[in-house]
Amino acid sequence: MIRLWKPVVLLLLTMAMPALAGNGQPSMWEMNMQPPVTEVAEDINSLHNILLWIITAISLFVLGLLVYVMVRFNEKAHPVPSKLTHHTGLEIAWTLIPALILVFVAIPSFRLLRFEVELPKPDITVKAIGHQWYWSYEYAADQNGGFAFDSYMLSREEAVKANQPALLAVDNELVLPAGKNILVQVLGADVIHNFAVSSFGVRMDAVPGRLNQTWFKTDKEGVYYGQCSRLCGTNHAFMPIAIRIVSPEKYAAWLVEAKKKFASADSATQVAALPVAAQ
Repeated sequence: MIRLWKPVVLLLLTMAMPALAGNGQPSMWEMNMQPPVTEVAEDINSLHNILLWIITAISLFVLGLLVYVMVRFNEKAHPVPSKLTHHTGLEIAWTLIPALILVFVAIPSFRLLRFEVELPKPDITVKAIGHQWYWSYEYAADQNGGFAFDSYMLSREEAVKANQPALLAVDNELVLPAGKNILVQVLGADVIHNFAVSSFGVRMDAVPGRLNQTWFKTDKEGVYYGQCSRLCGTNHAFMPIAIRIVSPEKYAAWLVEAKKKFASADSATQVAALPVAAQ
């Protein structure tokens, strides 16, 4: 009996605890979204929480109606069925109330959608190109950039050695400054990929022949991970995104080093080999 109760107690304790996601990455037993670090991500989480309460209330209400009908109108309790076919007030209510709920949900939804779609004046513009199966990034020349590099996932052994999360760590991270409006131009080189970083509230399709754009701004330094969120082929699960947010001063210093490291086309393609699991 004790053995049977152990997993139940563990489950209840897990549900009782916040079970927050890791900062910038998923975590074991995660129940909530990753902590938001941008205003867009915060609004997404707020809308999600509002919808969760609405859905829960509707589900409980419908469950209560079903239980009431089963108890009140079963054959034993109600042997003579009613001949009532409709009720005008009830029909108006079950049409009007859902419509009002949808209007209530639509207002913050459209406000959030507009906030995501309307691009602010960018301070930094980078281009993210999805390949089978890795990402490459280009920094604009007119913003003290003018270089590009590829970003491959590290093998599990390399990630453990570098004390980084397996299946998420990469050899060349996308480095960007904190407190700046970052415009990300997203496109695909072969098939449809998706540039998605949960902590930023960013999710944009990378479509061949089409330039899509998204943006984010965060004041919190750190490393934030994402992944391709489209089924783009055999190694779809092995093309993570790693974005390192640093101070403007560190970013300026990194640009100097990056220009030397990725100065030539040959050095821009010198990346770690694909792990065995991804080959």
